Amino acid sequence: MSSNPPKSELPSLLKSCTGIKGLDEITNGGLPQGRPTLVCGAAGSGKTLFSMEFLVHGALSYNEPGIFMAFEEKAEELAINVASLGFDLNQLQKDKLLKLDHVHIERSEIEETGEYDLEGLFIRLGHTIDTLGAKRVVLDTIENLFSGLSNEGTIRAELRRLFDWLKEKKVTTIITGEKGDGTLTRHGLEEYVSDCVILLDHRVNNKISTRLLRIIKYRGSFHGTNEYPFLIDQKGISVLPVTSLTLSHEVSSNRISTGIPGLDQMLGGKGIFKGSSVLVSGTAGTGKTSIAGYFANQTCANGDRCVYFSFEESPTQIMRNMLSIGIDLRKHVDQGLLKFNASRPTLTGLEMHLLSVVRLVNEFKPSVIILDPITNLGMVGSASEVRNMLIRLIDFLQESGVTVMFTALAFNGYVNEQTDESISSLVDAWFLVRDIESNGERNRGMYVMKSRGMKHSNQVREFVISDNGLDLIDVFLGPDGVLTGSARKAQQLKEETGMVLRDHAVSRKDREIERKRMVLQSKINSLNDEFESVQEELNKTYIEEELRKEVAEKNRQEISRNRDGKQ
Repeated sequence: MSSNPPKSELPSLLKSCTGIKGLDEITNGGLPQGRPTLVCGAAGSGKTLFSMEFLVHGALSYNEPGIFMAFEEKAEELAINVASLGFDLNQLQKDKLLKLDHVHIERSEIEETGEYDLEGLFIRLGHTIDTLGAKRVVLDTIENLFSGLSNEGTIRAELRRLFDWLKEKKVTTIITGEKGDGTLTRHGLEEYVSDCVILLDHRVNNKISTRLLRIIKYRGSFHGTNEYPFLIDQKGISVLPVTSLTLSHEVSSNRISTGIPGLDQMLGGKGIFKGSSVLVSGTAGTGKTSIAGYFANQTCANGDRCVYFSFEESPTQIMRNMLSIGIDLRKHVDQGLLKFNASRPTLTGLEMHLLSVVRLVNEFKPSVIILDPITNLGMVGSASEVRNMLIRLIDFLQESGVTVMFTALAFNGYVNEQTDESISSLVDAWFLVRDIESNGERNRGMYVMKSRGMKHSNQVREFVISDNGLDLIDVFLGPDGVLTGSARKAQQLKEETGMVLRDHAVSRKDREIERKRMVLQSKINSLNDEFESVQEELNKTYIEEELRKEVAEKNRQEISRNRDGKQ
């Protein structure tokens, strides 16, 4: 009889957190600890900044001193270049948490001989590691070490020796390399000896710039394999790991008001679900932005935060226009409850817009965000690209419990793929505002195309925008169907006039009936009197006859008694 031996604990790969937002999530914990990582990309892709942020976060957040050995930029230049990100490299050097070392290499001084090696670099770098107690090292860029060499065998041997030496020193290393022609690096060798390879790409399509990051390989670890957008701004690098989407997020049964009582009434009187996604579509001038403004105002009035992303109008323009319908959004901005983010869609690519939304949501922690209008995103991407971007955004917001309202422009009054950017099947509620032209004027109508998980009206309501705000008027049916605008008012006046005339006619008929009733009542009274007189006369004759009979009977009895007495 045999038994299964107990499973032993398998060794796991140790990792060093980079501190770069999103990257540690993609790499499932960071870069391989004590091993070299190759970061490659074309000029301007962000390799140096990536490496520097890795060192700074290591020194400040994880107490791991680092060394930045540059073969191109001088230490003074590096300190100035990253100062805009809030990194004080000079202070870090004073605190002995960072060492900037510039190694000057002159190509003319490098000769390809059998004795060429990196022994001098090892001595210099090893001394600095031991002195500083460094745990992290950056070599920027490796091509400069071999700029004067063309023998592939020599380059391969020295590269392998360099990587092995770094592993022996047990330092987590980033080595940057320039992208080659058809290869990840200029020599095409570094990626084979690296334990982890990260590719940074800076693309420009239709004059729109997009930065993307991809992990080419990662020995001994699971990792994300897709392309991830990343953003470089005044706060450093942020990576957006929203690609592998799941449908496992929690949902809320709480309802929040849209700010329009009539619309809430169409949704069962309670509004939309908290954390849901809402699409408001319609032709130009139907009031989509006004609906979004009302929703933002209601959110802030409840004490919750809201972020308004505008792709057409400036914040001051939106706030001015909302005053015309009785909404003061500026007070919410002053209270810190409402934040505007206005930019043209062509400012960045779709991925950068997505990353900006995610970053602002994580920083501001709103309960509601508004994107007005998403149709303009079609200027920087195809319909499928916009759809994919919005799918990722919706999933991120639902996972975060944030309610989102999209506005979309419908063309020519038709509901087609362009109208809703193909996301109508993804959102939880869809409101359509349309023009209703009749009686020589243009009015607005609204109906609920869909609203998942709740009872909602299937009627078309007239949507009225006035100085008093937004209102949805109950359906008014005339002889020819639904009436709106002046036609509705004219029909209402007509019906009111008819009611007055009917009331007058009824009143006149009532008076005539009352007169006839009185005449008839008089006749009835006269007949009653006549009947009583006849009855009285008949009763008199009957009584007299009875009296005669009674008197005659008495007389007869008296005569009988008299006769008997005589005998």
